[in-house]
Amino acid sequence: MKLPVIKHLTQFIEENDQDYLIEAIEVLEALTEVPSLKDEELDVIGELISNMYGAIEVNKMVQSGTDKKEALNAFMKRVMGSIDK
Repeated sequence: MKLPVIKHLTQFIEENDQDYLIEAIEVLEALTEVPSLKDEELDVIGELISNMYGAIEVNKMVQSGTDKKEALNAFMKRVMGSIDK
């Protein structure tokens, strides 16, 4: 996951609607079913999906009253904490 990408996507949600991201995730998930995709291509699609889900989670925190910067930092700490385990 990349914080600048999540931050940008969070801004996109604020300016538009999270439904766009949800629909994009659905499209990307459908693409993963293409049998001819290489592992590297699947990795890129997976990274995009992860960043989009991350932005949705950060947006939920912001909607519940958390400062945007604080929400981004809390989310990344949670991700890093889960990786360390």
